[in-house]
Amino acid sequence: MIRKIQHRVKKISDAMTLLTVQLILVFIAFCVSLGLVILIVREIFYEKEDNIDHMVFDFLRPYVSDIHTSIIQFFTFFGSQQFLVPAWLLFLTYYFFIRKNKWYFIKMLTISICTVALMLGLKLFFNRPRPLIPLLKEVPGLSFPSGHAFMSFVFYGMLIYIVYREIKNKWLKWISIFFLAFMILMIGLTRVYLRVHYASDVLAGFCFGLMSLVILLWLLGRIEKFNEKELPATLNVTKPPGDLPAAKAG
Repeated sequence: MIRKIQHRVKKISDAMTLLTVQLILVFIAFCVSLGLVILIVREIFYEKEDNIDHMVFDFLRPYVSDIHTSIIQFFTFFGSQQFLVPAWLLFLTYYFFIRKNKWYFIKMLTISICTVALMLGLKLFFNRPRPLIPLLKEVPGLSFPSGHAFMSFVFYGMLIYIVYREIKNKWLKWISIFFLAFMILMIGLTRVYLRVHYASDVLAGFCFGLMSLVILLWLLGRIEKFNEKELPATLNVTKPPGDLPAAKAG
């Protein structure tokens, strides 16, 4: 009996330690992202310094080739609206009709809409023109922050969040997480390689994506906990494995 109690206490202690480490890492990532955004905005829009952006273009120029460009075009597609819009709709449909987890559906819908609105607002606010030296063709729209970097970080970051919480097999979990993180980085690199964004646009897009995803997940988590006994039965909420406490139906 005493051993069982000790074992349970140890499991609870280990879980609390892991949760604390996770929160600390997320907080550090958020603070680093905020600091980088402040630094980038200061250098680009107040100091009018873009030497590093052009140094990155110069660094990548020797690596430009037909083979590399084909690979880059393949990866950049997975950060485009032609891919991300159907992908978001597919996941929304999956959680609403198949998993019947309407609270998760609400979370994903809210995150997708809010981040698109935020990205467009930031582009209009900073109003930075795109580079005038595109590798293949000119791309319409504004440059800062990179929409590909911003929205791919939100989408694949949301997948990382889901994978981390729902997949129990450690090998599958971490292989999936590293693959998704690789996709985020590759999509950002493609925009600089193609010279349709500056490196600072991409880095800012990653930072804004991370911060917005953290804030929205935190806010939605607070709302979920606050209303877990208040949500109407029509939501038919089910608790996904390893996810935050879901609302009780009825």
